Amino acid sequence: MSTPENPAPRALDGGSFRQALADAAPPPGGETVITIGVFDGVHRGHRHLLQRMFELAAPSLIPTVITFSNHPAEVVNPDRTVNKIITPEEKVQLLYDAGVGRVICLEFTNELANLDANEFTALLVDCLKMRGIVTGPDFALGRNRSGNLEYLHRRGASLGFWVETVAPLELEGEAVRSRRVRNSLADGNVDGAEYLLGRPYATDGVVVHGAKMGRQLGFPTANIIPTQNFVIPADGVYATYATVNGVRHLAATSIGVRPTFGLSQRLIEAHLLDFSDDIYDENLRLEFVSRLRGQETFDGIDALITQMNRDVDNARRILEEHDRLDNA
Repeated sequence: MSTPENPAPRALDGGSFRQALADAAPPPGGETVITIGVFDGVHRGHRHLLQRMFELAAPSLIPTVITFSNHPAEVVNPDRTVNKIITPEEKVQLLYDAGVGRVICLEFTNELANLDANEFTALLVDCLKMRGIVTGPDFALGRNRSGNLEYLHRRGASLGFWVETVAPLELEGEAVRSRRVRNSLADGNVDGAEYLLGRPYATDGVVVHGAKMGRQLGFPTANIIPTQNFVIPADGVYATYATVNGVRHLAATSIGVRPTFGLSQRLIEAHLLDFSDDIYDENLRLEFVSRLRGQETFDGIDALITQMNRDVDNARRILEEHDRLDNA
């Protein structure tokens, strides 16, 4: 397994794209095969493409990924917001964990968007010693996406690199894409998101002080305020794993505005099973395994407590079964 040399995303301004590539140059005599993309989620479709890159790189080329800390669509269309599935740091780590030899994570800027396709490819060859590029069928680079596949094949013949196009991975008759993962999460279908990602969807945040309503009801919760511009599953109650201080716990987690109490701030509230330690100001990571139910309004506290007991029992059963299948 490779260790990230510099997992921190690098911001670009002006002509620094050349310098960023030069900083990531292979060792003397080394050559690379490259793929370029956002890779948000590093889902099974991404890993399908990476696997083909690894096959083509063996035994002498360095498999290299150029990716972005932000979404290019937000730069091309500033009014658009694309909610992220993972942080740039997580993305870099997942790419290295998958077997990538070099990850170059950059901020996509207007300067980069306006880079001519001829200059873009020349930089890849000059700085990274690119001998091959692996792409999806709708890939294009350079200003106005002028560097399409037809262009790349012509340019490769001139500069000495080959082009390999990989068909998207299809699961259940549909291509696996980051948009599909986002849609699954927006629907509360965390099981479907796990199927596409190849792992449970996860988010994290710092545990903050809340109104302590859960504690008063006998279900103390760790409260996290959702991070803006990141995907949060639909409101409801979920079976989750909660990791804090390196220890993974079973948890029942609620997302929503607590309508029974007439509140409006959206919170993530995780009740860690068989756990009562003070974890305020600690980082807590949640992995979503299954949705137990949607958000509901109850007639009174007693009805809410009865349902919360059911939620805890259901979460425990589902997570223990999930563990059993993982360890089978």
